[in-house]
Amino acid sequence: MEKLNFPAYDFKLKKNNNKTYIFDEIRMKWIFLTPEEWVRQNFIMYIKSKGYPLSLMNLEKAFSVHGVKKRYDIIVFNQIGKVNILVECKSFKQKINNNHFDQIMRYNIELKSTYLAVSNGINHYFLKFNLDNKKHEFIQDLPLYLK
Repeated sequence: MEKLNFPAYDFKLKKNNNKTYIFDEIRMKWIFLTPEEWVRQNFIMYIKSKGYPLSLMNLEKAFSVHGVKKRYDIIVFNQIGKVNILVECKSFKQKINNNHFDQIMRYNIELKSTYLAVSNGINHYFLKFNLDNKKHEFIQDLPLYLK
């Protein structure tokens, strides 16, 4: 797979019928390795490297925004079960554009996350969202996990 803009992480990979699979430590199963999945798995390890336990992470679950079904890539909850980080992953073959920021903002109408991230594995964008005034600002990085 493509070299991404992350540290090198150790992944369990296997081949089956000429297809590559990666072991997902959150879902505890082998997942077909697509370019977007490669970004997602690297981003999971990046979040883990900031101290966030895997037990607070959730992947690819359906939810609805104004009655329209959507599906997020990665969510990290805080200790009381509220969404703290919402991540939208794109394939490394795809350039990040305003549509991706619009997408994560729409998702956040329902999910109400404090931190947002959009990544294609090469470029990572981080935002902090103020729920009181409904404004966001770009930030340098996601915060470290505080127990």
